[in-house]
Amino acid sequence: MPASALAPAVLALVTLGLAGPPSAGAQTVATLSAHFTPLQLGGRTTLDFGFAFSAPAREVPPPLTEVQLRYPGNLGIGLSGLGLAQCSPQALEASGPSGCPADSVMGYGVAYTGIVLGTTPVAEDAPITVFRAPDQQGHLALLFNAEGVAPVQTRIVFPGLLLPAPSPFGGLVSIGIPLVPTLPGAPYISVIHLRATIGPQRVTYYERVGGVTLAYKPRGILLPGGCPRSGFPFAARFGFADGSFSSAQTNIACPDPRRHRRARPRR
Repeated sequence: MPASALAPAVLALVTLGLAGPPSAGAQTVATLSAHFTPLQLGGRTTLDFGFAFSAPAREVPPPLTEVQLRYPGNLGIGLSGLGLAQCSPQALEASGPSGCPADSVMGYGVAYTGIVLGTTPVAEDAPITVFRAPDQQGHLALLFNAEGVAPVQTRIVFPGLLLPAPSPFGGLVSIGIPLVPTLPGAPYISVIHLRATIGPQRVTYYERVGGVTLAYKPRGILLPGGCPRSGFPFAARFGFADGSFSSAQTNIACPDPRRHRRARPRR
């Protein structure tokens, strides 16, 4: 779904839910979504995931500080051809996305945030670029770069790390999100909705061949040849600045075998 299609829904959430700070004991409700594009067993794909938060009426969700996103087993992320180069946190902080190699981009996204300035709820969307970062203790690492323009002009760089996870999951993406100040006396920015992709969708790499620079698409995440009976499971746990937690889960349903031919894995 394009950002322009999501904006009205986010503005509605802000209008209804950002009239005041969170009250003690208020429960933040989280929802999680996930899609493979395309969904073809044994083929290459882009993972599209998103999460959204809502608080009791006329309250804003507390600032998000941590995401633990579990993804299915047998996803060939290491065989995706993504992240051939690496971007350091120092280069990204100093120069923004232009300071990172093009072949370090692994996906894109957008974060919709909300703050209360005085008594006025204000929404903002911040484009996100996902980069491959230097590995940490043998684990694949990511960097998320989010850039807001108005009402708060800021660049936020936050890390992600791919770690093992118990069955039925194949691993998890652990993401730490810093608190983002706004104006003096105003609360930190709260995330209302975030969506991101990891895969070749919208990603272009470059290769020098015979003195000529050629553009190409990375192969993408390799889906297994079979589908779990209940579909591909995803689950997430979210931590907030007030010490509270929320969780959500979803499944990507198996493709209809009558409509989808099994593709031979392309390695």
